[in-house]
Parts: sequence; structure tokens; C-alpha cells
Amino acid sequence: MSDFRSKIDEIDARMARLFEERMAVVECIAQEKKASGRPVEDLEREKSMIEKRCSEISDERLKGYYAAFLRSVISVSKNYQTDIIHEAKMPGHDIIIERGSLSSAGRLLGICGGKVLVVTDSGVPAEYAKAVAASMQGRASEVLIHTFEQGETSKNLATYSDIAQALVSGGFTRSDAVVAVGGGVVGDLAGFVAATFMRGIRFYNVPTTLLSQVDSSIGGKTAIDFVGVKNIIGAFHMPVKVLIDPDTLATLPARQLHNGLVEAIKMGATSDASLFELIENSTDLLADTSEIIRLSLNVKQAVVCADPKEKGLRRVLNFGHTLGHAIEASCGGRYIHGEAVAIGMLPFADEPARSRIRRVLEKYGLPTSCDMDAAAIRDLISHDKKASGSEITVVRVSEIGSFRFEKINIQDLAL
Repeated sequence: MSDFRSKIDEIDARMARLFEERMAVVECIAQEKKASGRPVEDLEREKSMIEKRCSEISDERLKGYYAAFLRSVISVSKNYQTDIIHEAKMPGHDIIIERGSLSSAGRLLGICGGKVLVVTDSGVPAEYAKAVAASMQGRASEVLIHTFEQGETSKNLATYSDIAQALVSGGFTRSDAVVAVGGGVVGDLAGFVAATFMRGIRFYNVPTTLLSQVDSSIGGKTAIDFVGVKNIIGAFHMPVKVLIDPDTLATLPARQLHNGLVEAIKMGATSDASLFELIENSTDLLADTSEIIRLSLNVKQAVVCADPKEKGLRRVLNFGHTLGHAIEASCGGRYIHGEAVAIGMLPFADEPARSRIRRVLEKYGLPTSCDMDAAAIRDLISHDKKASGSEITVVRVSEIGSFRFEKINIQDLAL
């Protein structure tokens, strides 16, 4: 009897592994059905599959049992597909934070079948995109890498056109996918192309800078700049999965690392005092990045789930950005995004929060003020997509970990 039980255990173990493999493929099918709008149920195919598989059973006594088994498997698969499609429509995200995970990206992202375009820029170490592409060999039918010139100036219609052309030339369809490997510019561009190509194909995000890991990696905001206005053309397109490897931060210059830290400071200041205190008291920032990323994404995830299309609560994520975007656009490259947002937070922070925010910014060598043309700044803010006529709603922080919204006249902004 024990020998028989051992054999059953061995068979069950093999079936468990096969079940995992099968459901990984089912997940890919669910994503394809979501992209194409096809229904989960296909009764004709189910009937044909059961008949074909049962014909492979030699023992006639077992065919009826096997048919019942297959019907159960199909039912489980349909339920799983329905859950995946429903989750994909929700603003939540499947986020994986794992050190050294780039070489396993294909498995962790659940890539299975179809073509993949890996989009990156010249500022991202080439080995990152190559590692992600290599991890998809055998899982995707074809993997291509598209690299564009680094920098905010590339976030335009011309670069968008180049990436779209790569998809057209490569024969991509709605069953295929785009994977962004890089910072916020890469994610914004690749995501916007994925949102609009064939009215939307699957998008996966592999952010490699702290700025993109704690902020733009989730939320579904994709965009390009146009006529000097940042992110003025865009769409909401949620990533299917986000893979974050904190080890990529080891190659970042200190300025870029601290640039990204501003977004975590922002989320701690408005929504999580413990996150702010972690950054405030950190003695080894790189060692603390995994926890900083996790806590930051907890804040953003909660906000995005509650307000996916920025109708209310999600505006809290704009703390420092109303002024910051205008500074960034007017400074001629003197300040990068996080630095401009750092400056933009202080005018909208009251004591005692203002002093604590200023001290933590100074701790990491971030700017707290700049010379600016007030009239030019107000004009840029009036073109901000969050403006409504002559008014704009800003986020104000008086106590760390809390906030309030305040509607003000743009001309009354204290700059």
C-alpha cells in the first residue's frame, strides 16, 4: 500500500507543477482576451478540446471520468481568466520588489507567447534591457529592443512616432506587449505608445531609477510633452505588472538618487509620517531603499485605487508639483524633476512641517529655493492641466503625514 501511495504522491507533485505551467499560459490567454475584447467563454472550443483529449484515453472506462475532470479544469481556468481580466480593469497593480530580479523578468512578469518590444533609453545601462530581453527568450515568440536618446527632450511626438514605427515594422498586434526598462521618461513614452497602439496593448513596467520606482511606475499615467507643456498629451493605461529591482539604484549618481527621493519625501509628508521619519533618520539610504520604495508604493497604491482618474483624492500626489512643473519648464535644464518639486513643496507647507521638510531636503543636498520670474511661472501654471480658469487646487501640508486641498487664484500664488 505504501508503494502505491508513494506513486500517487509523485504523480500529484508532477501534476502540481503542470498545473502551475498551465495556469501561467491561461494568464497569458486572459491578457490577450482583455486586449482584444474577446469573451472568456468559448463553448465550441471547450467541447472540441474535451472530445480530442478523451480520444487519447485508451481505457474506455476512464473516458467519462476524464471528461468530468477536464470540465472541472476548464471551469477553474475560466474563473481564473475572469479574475485576471477584472483585476486588470481595476486601478490596483501587481508589484514585485525583488533585488537581482532583472534576469528573471520574463518569469516574474508572466510573459508567455506573443512579441515583446523592450523600450529603453541611452542613459540606462544597456545590460539592463539586455537582461530583461534575455529573460524572455523561450517565453515570447520574438523580443526586440528599441533605444532612444535619453532626456526629457525626447518625450515628444517624434520619439513616440519612432517607437510606434518599431511596432508596425515588427508586425506587432493586440496580442503583443511593450516593456519599459528605465526611468520615468521611458515609462511615460513606452506606456503612451502601448496605450494608443491598436487602441491599447499590454504594458509592463521595469523602472530602474528611484524616481520612477516610487512614483511613476504605477498609476497608469502615460504622456508626452508638447509645445513646451509637460505631459499635456497622454492617457491612463495601467501596467499589467511592475517589476522593481532596487539593485539598479547602485549605478545611479547621487544627484539622481536624491532626485527620486523627493517623491518619497512628498508621500511621507502628505500621507505617512513613518515613511518621512525613515528618510529623515536614515544613515544608509541605499540599504533603506527597499523599505522606502515599499512604503511609498503603499501610499500611491491606496490613492490610485481610490481615485484612478484623478477626480479627487489623487490630487494629493501633486504636492509640490504645481509649482515644480513650472520651475522645471522655465529653468532651462538647471533643475531636474525632483529638484524642482523639492522647491515647489516649501511654499505650500506650513509650520512645523515646513522646517522638517526643509531640513530633510538639505540633508540630501536638494535645493530649497531658486530665482524665478513670477509672471512666467504663473503663466505656466495657468496652462497646467489641473488649472480651472484662473484657479487651481493645491495641496497644503501643515503636519507631517496629513494634508488639505486649497483652491486659490493663480495670480495670488505666493512665489
